[in-house]
Amino acid sequence: MSQESLHGKWTVSSSDEEDPAPLSLQPVKKEEHPDKDRAISHGKQTTLFNVKQEPEHTRKTDKNKSYMESGHNKPSVSGKTSNKFLGSGSEERKNAPSNEQKRLPFMTSRDSGTTTPAVKRKKESENSGWCLSSSDEETDSEHTGERATRRRSPSPKKRKSEAEKRSPSPGDSQQLDESLNSWDLLEGGEPFRFYLNKVTGISNRYNAGALNIKDILSPLFGTLKASVQFNYCFDVKWLVKQYPPEFRSKPLLIVHGEKRESKVRLHEEAHPYENVRLCQAKLDIAFGTHHTKMMLLLYEEGFRVVIHTSNLIHDDWYQKTQGIWLSPLYPKLPEGSSDTAGESCTNFKHDLIEYLVSYRSPTLNEWINHIKEYDLSETRVYLIGSSPGRYQGAQKEKWGHLKLRKLLSEHASSDSGEETWPVIGQYSSIGSLGADKTKWLTSEFQQTLTTLQKGVTFLPKHEIPLHLIYPTVENVRTSLQGYPAGGSLPYSIQTAQKQLWLHSYFHKWSADVTGRTHAMPHIKTYARISPHFKELAWFVVTSANLSKAAWGSMEKNNTQLMIRSYELGVLFLPSAFNMKTFTVQKNQFSGSKNSAMSFPVPFDVPPERYSGKDKPWIWNIPYTYGPDTHGNIWVPS
Repeated sequence: MSQESLHGKWTVSSSDEEDPAPLSLQPVKKEEHPDKDRAISHGKQTTLFNVKQEPEHTRKTDKNKSYMESGHNKPSVSGKTSNKFLGSGSEERKNAPSNEQKRLPFMTSRDSGTTTPAVKRKKESENSGWCLSSSDEETDSEHTGERATRRRSPSPKKRKSEAEKRSPSPGDSQQLDESLNSWDLLEGGEPFRFYLNKVTGISNRYNAGALNIKDILSPLFGTLKASVQFNYCFDVKWLVKQYPPEFRSKPLLIVHGEKRESKVRLHEEAHPYENVRLCQAKLDIAFGTHHTKMMLLLYEEGFRVVIHTSNLIHDDWYQKTQGIWLSPLYPKLPEGSSDTAGESCTNFKHDLIEYLVSYRSPTLNEWINHIKEYDLSETRVYLIGSSPGRYQGAQKEKWGHLKLRKLLSEHASSDSGEETWPVIGQYSSIGSLGADKTKWLTSEFQQTLTTLQKGVTFLPKHEIPLHLIYPTVENVRTSLQGYPAGGSLPYSIQTAQKQLWLHSYFHKWSADVTGRTHAMPHIKTYARISPHFKELAWFVVTSANLSKAAWGSMEKNNTQLMIRSYELGVLFLPSAFNMKTFTVQKNQFSGSKNSAMSFPVPFDVPPERYSGKDKPWIWNIPYTYGPDTHGNIWVPS
């Protein structure tokens, strides 16, 4: 659907499943400029009107850290929209023109003496110890050289020992401590290897056991030889700086889905870096996206796979809730090993290679050959991938929700009573699901989510509760980022109006258990949970939102599966960990041994259903009834 406005032409994709455009928010220096703050999203303009000048003690803005969705332009004090490139990820979002408007008069709760969320959060921070992620702590020296001198690095364990002996400068001590803590976390043998990202602006205790991108790329985790980054949205300059200086000249392959002007801009961004190569994923079906988020890391000591939910831009690693699965460090197989050597009980190696083959890219053949040389037998998760195409026969069970259905039918629990267990879906975007629930959600998709082992009978699907978790307007308004956080929740009014039936399934985002209630979710998870919400039958973390484009939909009288997009996630099944069910971890930061073997669900359960006054966040309509945590209202053009 194309629409014309004073701010240019923009397109609403009918799939609606992809990540949104990065927002660019330029805080205004209030005493000098009466203009509003503004944000650009997805090729149309969103204006953030600041409704009243905030007292200095309530403001969280740092000139070196922005609330921008792209996260790589520093704040402008002029209040004008920057025309600087906002990061690669879609075509239309980079073409929105600037437009000046006057500040809207608005009476805020501050005028009546009421404490706003921003003031409340500031007061709480004085007693809780706020943590800055090390990914936000670039030193000036790191900015000056893009290519480090090549040298052979010591092993990770030796490097850790040497790092502990050094006396770091005050500016580096926090980053070193965080990296060492992350190394200790991995060495401690966390059984599921499932982590959240570190979030700026929450208590330190809730970032214990979390990872940021610099942790993942740290030399403590391995001596990097080469890497591949699969993703939807890239800021190449920012990405390169997340690598340690000694690894910034190592070969880096970027796998993307950009076309036309967006592809040209991505090539321009990558051009200054001689070690960076680009690989374009084929997207032959309309409205498909390259949405997979994965890292392949080749070390002198081994090989590692990282499957996660974050775009490769600053903002996605700043104040959002994201998920990460980090593989073990895979050792190299002995010379002469067979092609089937190094396989896991979950068939992970075969499935990963099959996923890469689906790209039909000669550029990835080198990495397919690398994977064949390594022992992936320690893997305890199953790979759930989507690759664009139309699949029939046995092929259709290799991808999307039919792959999940097949794995559940083979490996899910067969215990009596589990057929009544509820299903949870949690996501950051919603596609067009049809005129009523039977068109996809409660037919083929719920059939997958409620699959039990073959031979087990189950109740009719409508008797199984379905809890869908998606942020409310109030969730977004009171979040760490305020309304701009909604730029990563691209549920459009055009789609929402066609499926009002869906909203009866909605539950609020709440994550007090991980300290992330105010860090809006970009993570996507799906699970089967017991009626008392204390046990899990399985758990999935994935890039796939609630959409047919991501998970696939049946065609030709259910003989063909059609998938539009590339997606990737991992499935945790208790049987792979020699367990009957997972216990839901209630005290994730207690450090007790018992909690180590329970599963860290990243949000509060049971989820709370929307009340009569709650509305789902819709990103392309205005919100002017109340200011967010930074004093702004949201007015899309």
